[in-house]
Amino acid sequence: MDFSCCAPQQGETLAAGDLIQVIRGDRLISELVFHFKDGSVDDEITIFSQRDHFRLLSSHHVQKGPAFPHPMDVSIDGSTGEVRVRSTENGKDKVQTKHLDLPPDLANGLIFTILKNIRPDTPETKLSYLVAAPKPRLLKLTITPHGEDTLTTAGSPHRATHYVVKVELGGVAGVVAPLIGKQPQDTHVWILGGKAPAFVKMEGPLYQGAPIWRIELTSPVWQQSQHSGNLSLPHAAPGLMSGAEVLRP
Repeated sequence: MDFSCCAPQQGETLAAGDLIQVIRGDRLISELVFHFKDGSVDDEITIFSQRDHFRLLSSHHVQKGPAFPHPMDVSIDGSTGEVRVRSTENGKDKVQTKHLDLPPDLANGLIFTILKNIRPDTPETKLSYLVAAPKPRLLKLTITPHGEDTLTTAGSPHRATHYVVKVELGGVAGVVAPLIGKQPQDTHVWILGGKAPAFVKMEGPLYQGAPIWRIELTSPVWQQSQHSGNLSLPHAAPGLMSGAEVLRP
């Protein structure tokens, strides 16, 4: 599946990306990667099991380049609870390793997959999430449906469920954050229903303190063949989801 990333208000395309998923037994390997025009990269590889429920086994998330003021490299081992964070501060590399009691509902790298498996009439879903900055910390995410919106493909209307993902800081930080303007912004995600639910759009930050960016599916662009009058389109690899852009707010 291909995506683009852009700023919602300006509509300027910032990056193009792919979601690649491969099934191996009861495990699914998922990679969501964005390549920005300025050379920045956001690459997240997640391995999880899907027997009776989704369970994160490992996650490796890299953000680097001018688009990310605080580059990071985060690895999570779901079996041992080891979290390793590589970051850059004042031009110096810093590595932190911490062992955490990771909950079974840890959702790093799984948000889109979980959203496609939530019933639209579920009033609320809570998940755990690990953030890396300034140091590894577990938070709670609350997902709630906010009605439906209409989109069209090839002139046919479809309904997509609008979900809001809210970060719950908890403790003293949760009380103080809204007062000092540090409360993380909500993320909005639209999922197309039906027998095979699909992601269609997201609006939200890609890192702590980030601007609001929009991620959407992109359509293929046909090119004229050099050898004939026929139109040609490069073949996509199995499991490749093509078409997404990152848009600047």
